[in-house]
Amino acid sequence: MRGNEVTATYLIETPYPLERAAAIMAGEQSTGTFIAVPGETDELKELHAAKVLAIEPIEESITPTLPGVYLTKEMNNPVYRRAIVKISFPFHNFGLSLPNLLSTIAGNLYELREFSGLRLLDIELPSEFATQYPGPKFGIAGTRELAGVHGRPLIGTIIKPSIGLPLDDYGPLVRMLAEAGLDFIKDDELCGNPPYAPFEQRVKTVMTEIERVADRTGKKLMYAFNITGDIDEMKRNHDIVYEAGGTCVMVCVNSVGLAGVSHLRGYTELPVHGHRTQWGAMSRCPLLGMSFTAYQKLCRLAGVDHLHTNGLNSKFAESNDSVSQSIRDCLQPMFGGYEAMPVLSSAQWAGSAIPTYQSVGTLDVIHLAGGGILAHPDGVAAGVRSMQLGWEAAVQGVELEKFAESHPELQAAIRVFGG
Repeated sequence: MRGNEVTATYLIETPYPLERAAAIMAGEQSTGTFIAVPGETDELKELHAAKVLAIEPIEESITPTLPGVYLTKEMNNPVYRRAIVKISFPFHNFGLSLPNLLSTIAGNLYELREFSGLRLLDIELPSEFATQYPGPKFGIAGTRELAGVHGRPLIGTIIKPSIGLPLDDYGPLVRMLAEAGLDFIKDDELCGNPPYAPFEQRVKTVMTEIERVADRTGKKLMYAFNITGDIDEMKRNHDIVYEAGGTCVMVCVNSVGLAGVSHLRGYTELPVHGHRTQWGAMSRCPLLGMSFTAYQKLCRLAGVDHLHTNGLNSKFAESNDSVSQSIRDCLQPMFGGYEAMPVLSSAQWAGSAIPTYQSVGTLDVIHLAGGGILAHPDGVAAGVRSMQLGWEAAVQGVELEKFAESHPELQAAIRVFGG
C-alpha cells in the first residue's frame, strides 16, 4: 500500500511523444531499468514506481535548447515539444532524507538523452519532513531581535574586495561602518580562512570593534562571518564566532550541500545566512537545472535563516520578475512557518527601495548595498541614511525625487547613483 507522496513539477522539452517522455522520467527515478531484471515484479512497481500525474503541453520549437538529444532514424525534421509535467514519488522510496530526496527529484533526469531540456520547477512535500527538518532556527523574528531592527529592512553591506582585506584593515573599516549606523555586514563568499587574515584573528578583530561601538551607541551591528568549510571546520568556526559574541554565520549552501547545512542547523546558536554560490550554473538556462521556487524550499528545510535572491536591476543575468518571485518565495509559509529572510544585493542603492517595495510589498528583507553606501559622496553614514530614506519613501508612497527635496542624503544619492 502506497503512503504519502512527493510531487515534483518539471518543464521539459523533447522530440518524443510527451506521454512517452514523462513515463521515461518516472521510470528512471524509481523502478525503471533499460531491461527487465529479476525481482522487478508488478507488486514492486505498484509500491515504488513514480507516477505521471499530469502533462500540460505548452509550446513547440524546431530547434533543441540543449545538445545531445538522441534522434531515431525516423525523426526527420523533429519538433521539440515543451510541457509542464507533474510526477509523484512514493515517500517511502527515500524517507526523511533531503540528500536522497534531491537524488530522486533531480538526479539522472538531466542526463536522459530523450530530452533537450529539463528543469525542476517546484516540489510539494508531505508534512513528515517537518519532523526531521525543523527549518530556520531564528528566521525573520530571531534575526530582527538580534539585530535590534524592527519595522524596516535591515540595511547592510559586504566587505570588499571579495577575497577580503589584510587583517589590519578590518578594524578601521568595521568601526567606521558600525559608527555609521549600519545594521548588517557580511563576508563575501570568496573570503573564508585566508592566510593573510586567518579566521580566528579576523573574528576577534571585527568583534572587538563591533562591541566597542555597541558600548558607546547601544546598537550592536550584525556581522555574518563566512564559516564555509569541511564539516568539522564549520563547527570550529561557528564556535569561534559564538564565543566572540558574534550574532550571525554565513555558509555557501551549494558548496557544503544540504546535509552540511542541516548539520550546521543542528548545533548553531546563531542565524545561518545562506549564500547561493553556483546558483547561475543551476538556473541560468531556462530549460535546465531548477527554479528558485524549488531550491529555496530545500534550503529552508535544511535550516537557512536568510537566503540570497539578488536585487532588482542587478548586474546579474536574472530578470526583475524572477527576483521578485524569489523574494516572495522565501516568505511563503511552508509547514505553517519556515520563513527565511530574503537578502537583496548587487548594484543596489537608495533608489532600489521603491520598485522593490512596489513589487513585493514587504519590509522583511536584508538590503545590501556596496557602492550605494560606501561610495556616497557625503560619506558612509549618509549612504546608510539614504538607504533608510529610500525605504521610507517607498512605504509612504512618495516619489524618490519628491521625498529627496527635504533630505540631502537622498539628493546626493540620486545625483551619483540615479543615472
